[in-house]
Amino acid sequence: MGEHAKRRDGERTVAGGHRMMRRADREVTDADAIGAIIAGCDIVDMAYADAEGLTVVPLNFGYEYDGDAARLTLWMHSAARGRKIDAIRAAGNRLPVAFTMRTDCEVLEGRTACNWGEAFKSIVGTGVASIVDDLDEARHGLQLLMAHQAHMPHVEFTDAQVRAVTVWKVESDRITAKSHPRPVRGHTPGTDVSR
Repeated sequence: MGEHAKRRDGERTVAGGHRMMRRADREVTDADAIGAIIAGCDIVDMAYADAEGLTVVPLNFGYEYDGDAARLTLWMHSAARGRKIDAIRAAGNRLPVAFTMRTDCEVLEGRTACNWGEAFKSIVGTGVASIVDDLDEARHGLQLLMAHQAHMPHVEFTDAQVRAVTVWKVESDRITAKSHPRPVRGHTPGTDVSR
């Protein structure tokens, strides 16, 4: 199968819809593989618009992923005031966001300047950010955050500790995953390892 047969160059965006990933050969659809990519990421970059305009912010996160339903919930914590929290409140506790995360990134050297590239695994998604007011749900979010970021899955939080921060979450409405693995080094006749 040729390189172009693995691409969807004719895709176009339709109002209210989503185009398919152009590089079909790099699209990841297996739920377990998507879960593994998420587990390998440490930072999520979240973009949103507020009264000041567009912005993007890198964040630590905890998560829950349901591969069968293709649903991802990201859990974060912040101070009680600040641009992110103010934006969520201004949006009636339903702030539309976009997010991305990546792992296993490595520059791939090519024979010419135009043949350089990068190996990576990534997640891109959209969803809604909301502040969590329920104490037990907020505690659950903090536990997920500690499990993912600190590899400490059984941390207990007192009510006072939970109330000392603002816990919020992003519930995804769409995620896609992509992988461009590092080529296997070695000589295979007719293979260009710089791609």
